[in-house]
Amino acid sequence: VVLRPGSVSRQQDPLAGEDGLALASDPVGTLNFLAMVENLQGDSGRGYYLEMLIGTPPQALNILVDTGSSNFAVAGVPDPDVTSYFNTELSSTYKSQGIDVTVKYSQGSWTGVLGTDVITMPKGIDGSYVINIATILESENFFLPGVKWHGILGLAYDALAKPSSSVETFFDSLVRQAKIPNIFSLQMCGAGLPVSGSGTNGGSLILGGIEPSLYKGDIWYTPIKEEWYYQVEILKLEVGGLNLELDCREYNADKAIVDSGTTLLRLPQKVFSAVVQAIARTSLIQEFSSGFWTGSQLACWDKTERPWSLFPKLSIYLRDENASRSFRISILPQLYIQPILGIGENLQCYRFGISSSTNALVIGATVMEGFYVIFDRAQRRVGFAVSPCAEVDGTPVSEIEGPFTTADVASNCVSSVSFHEPVLWIASYALMSLCGIILLVLIILLLIPPRCQHRYTDNDVVNDESSLVRHRWK
Repeated sequence: VVLRPGSVSRQQDPLAGEDGLALASDPVGTLNFLAMVENLQGDSGRGYYLEMLIGTPPQALNILVDTGSSNFAVAGVPDPDVTSYFNTELSSTYKSQGIDVTVKYSQGSWTGVLGTDVITMPKGIDGSYVINIATILESENFFLPGVKWHGILGLAYDALAKPSSSVETFFDSLVRQAKIPNIFSLQMCGAGLPVSGSGTNGGSLILGGIEPSLYKGDIWYTPIKEEWYYQVEILKLEVGGLNLELDCREYNADKAIVDSGTTLLRLPQKVFSAVVQAIARTSLIQEFSSGFWTGSQLACWDKTERPWSLFPKLSIYLRDENASRSFRISILPQLYIQPILGIGENLQCYRFGISSSTNALVIGATVMEGFYVIFDRAQRRVGFAVSPCAEVDGTPVSEIEGPFTTADVASNCVSSVSFHEPVLWIASYALMSLCGIILLVLIILLLIPPRCQHRYTDNDVVNDESSLVRHRWK
């Protein structure tokens, strides 16, 4: 499908009851979305990555696609877990900005230096573009054994960019320089395939629009609540068709985000416990090890068996653009009971693709592999449609249904107070400064010689009203 200026692609608005039109503008020429189809490789255990050419002459690197962060960073020095790195000394177009940057993720962190260089994408938008690049000089638990990517492409908003939001993000640079629409879409095709397998599972990152061949049925949109992460509003969860009956604010504590860089579906602790109890209650397994639910143990069956029939469907309700309505995205057990490669000769072992979280509900690869996900930044919304590659043994493993009324949930399930990382840093520094001042005053008081201290005489009287003690000074 080639979308030219003024051309339209057919897209149904599920709430309108008739076909709607989605205009795909292309001010500078032709965006060939088909050229971007299957431009990703990877798996749900170690992430999906895009090949990118960086510098002059170009150096080819695989870059992890991450919608949960905002920095574009590549390995800048050799690392035992990385097969390639970007050597800035070999690029005539690299320019260092001399600014140190550190980024911490839910797992792992890195420190590097900001610079700029030109990039091209063999299976992306035509042309070369000057992009902010952080070269990673030190890292901890970021590059892991077996990963086939050498850097990370943060596709979230500039509010999360480090060291500050003034660092223009990769996608913002692309929108500005290539003059593409402010929208991208993502399909990850690892449903039912072994976690941390060959790393050749397909996927597609469509920059600048929507490719119709990557979804079937309707696209359902939910508003982006705040532009930092792709924060959405979740109204309720169902396990096996039964509502968990939790306050909807529990699902959004303290945020609910769509994050391709997270491998699992992560749930706030209270929600996680309720989901595990509901799955255990509705599954056909009488006794199950608690270690399976916490991720410390695998569950194994004979290779001739398929355990998915033993587990229930999981549904997540999202608020529709029409606030009085919702829709639900559902994943079958084939997405959250995940096979692990190469365990034993006669047994196939599986992991639980859901984990607990201390600070967010994260719709990660466990769920995203069931859908074609549209990050429509221009209209501040995230879209979901069923992905044709989300099939196991010819059976679809994901569903979208709606609309449903929201009369049974609160009008707002998201806390109105949002503590972004910059605010937290400011608050922590202020508290540390206050503690330092108090400590300094205490040290000075301790160092004052006793002769300088005031001694009470018979004429000094402190009555009960003006004292914290229940006696008079004598």
